[in-house]
Amino acid sequence: MSHTQQNCSGFGYFIRGIQLATTPGIRRFVLLPLMANILLVGGALFYLFSHLDTWIQGWMNQLPDFLSWLSYLLWPLLVITILATFSYFFSTLANFVAAPFNGLLAEKVEEHLTGNKVNEAGALAIIKDTPRILAREWRKLLYVLPKAIGLFLLLLIPALGQTLGPILWFIFTAWMLAVQYCDYPFDNHKVPFNSMRNSLKQKQSKAYGFGVLVALFTTVPLLNLFVMPIAVCGATSMWVNEFKNQHL
Repeated sequence: MSHTQQNCSGFGYFIRGIQLATTPGIRRFVLLPLMANILLVGGALFYLFSHLDTWIQGWMNQLPDFLSWLSYLLWPLLVITILATFSYFFSTLANFVAAPFNGLLAEKVEEHLTGNKVNEAGALAIIKDTPRILAREWRKLLYVLPKAIGLFLLLLIPALGQTLGPILWFIFTAWMLAVQYCDYPFDNHKVPFNSMRNSLKQKQSKAYGFGVLVALFTTVPLLNLFVMPIAVCGATSMWVNEFKNQHL
């Protein structure tokens, strides 16, 4: 029996991810991605919080005097930007480690939602498929890096970098997180990376809505440790409702 729900917003798919991650039968597949995320992201954030104030103060000191009034607006924006960037970087690392488990979680969520088997060969096939799954993670990284470097260079430009940079960086992070997590269910069906990106572009409001919530939750201490499996579950729900019929 299908459990899908139609016409969900991007925000709605993230909330649906929370419900799915806590569903009996899905919970045990959440544990391995969760452990990878807690170890890597938790350790990184401990380091970040012990240095955050110094970094932000250094950044603010670069603002020209005539823009000093902006510091009240920029302080919270910079905090969110640094947190989102740091979390995104270490989430990417955690996603490399947990990619096969995230693929398995996406598979089990899809089976739960549709009532149909995704992969007849089961968990063993995913383990054998690990090299291809990791190659796909590299493909995502190569897509991100040039854009990330460009935005980082923008952040270094006085005044413009401190004002426009954080906003663009947050929007970019939201898109990249949507690509990161939506890719798992697409990849389970061997949909090419570029086709997946084009599909998300056709439903940008849902992709960005989903990515914005993931990005915001990755900045909240403790909650960010649970984001990875929730995002995989939510993205799989989006795949089933919005994209599956178009590709299969």
